[in-house]
Amino acid sequence: MLIKRNPNGIDLPFSSEITPQSVYQGRRQFIARMAATAAVGSGIWEMANREALAQDGPKLAARRNAALSTDEKLTSFKDASNYNNYYEFGLDKGDPAENAHTLRTRPWTLRIEGEVKKPMTIDIDTLLKLAPLEERIYRLRCVEGWSMVIPWLGYSLSHLIRQVEPTGNAKFVEFTSLADSKQMPGLRSGVLDWPYVEGLRLDEAMHPLTLLTLGMYGQVLPNQNGAPVRLIVPWKYGFKSAKSIVRIRLVSRQPRTAWNDSAPREYGFYSNVNPNVDHPRWSQASERRIGETGLFQPKRKTLMFNGYDQVASLYTGMDLKRFY
Repeated sequence: MLIKRNPNGIDLPFSSEITPQSVYQGRRQFIARMAATAAVGSGIWEMANREALAQDGPKLAARRNAALSTDEKLTSFKDASNYNNYYEFGLDKGDPAENAHTLRTRPWTLRIEGEVKKPMTIDIDTLLKLAPLEERIYRLRCVEGWSMVIPWLGYSLSHLIRQVEPTGNAKFVEFTSLADSKQMPGLRSGVLDWPYVEGLRLDEAMHPLTLLTLGMYGQVLPNQNGAPVRLIVPWKYGFKSAKSIVRIRLVSRQPRTAWNDSAPREYGFYSNVNPNVDHPRWSQASERRIGETGLFQPKRKTLMFNGYDQVASLYTGMDLKRFY
């Protein structure tokens, strides 16, 4: 995120991180309604039409995987598709829904290379058929302190990695997102060193929970949510789940990643959800669930590993404050 500084040099978060989100969202919605009323026939209506289409995308058939899901109340599609961090399309939470219509998701290819015996390039339609699609309802926890519950569609990333047969030197997996200034106006911001790169240890990438994600809410991913293919790593903060992936590279050493390079004190390589490790500028002990309305709605307690205790064995013996 951008870091604002006051005259005394003290770091300040964005106003949207200070104001309760229900108030912040309500104000944005009110302003949007007023603008639409005042601009009938203008480009505002074009934007509204794009959002309406995004809520009725091509359907994807998937079976529910109850064993890897939560039964918590779902975040509405409207909230999940209109409150996003996707800086390639703008820094404000509403910018991706407004701007991501420029993203072209067909044709799309994904290259898998590096420390593998069988490097491959696979197109999105083949990727959709590589393994049976599953619906998994995952919590998504953002480092800024908000969370959602979303029905994602995809299959374990391990299905794809096994296809390329990692060598014995493969220890980490690096994910690179699309960076095309013609399609992504946010690249001009310079907030990060593009393209967006993220990484996992190989055992994290191979864990059954790590989802190669191709849809949500029974349909293909909306552009603003990382179409056409993204990652969901539900026990880590949301920025670890790379969007619009064009390359996966297996490597022997820990890869450099976008946010860790930009602000290493704030964004560690592991970034496991951990209520005991605060962000340098705010506590991570609690969170606000998007869609839970009311100014005085109490925050939820943050769960270790976002509640996905089955990954704890990946970090046995590790100092999770040092390796944050």
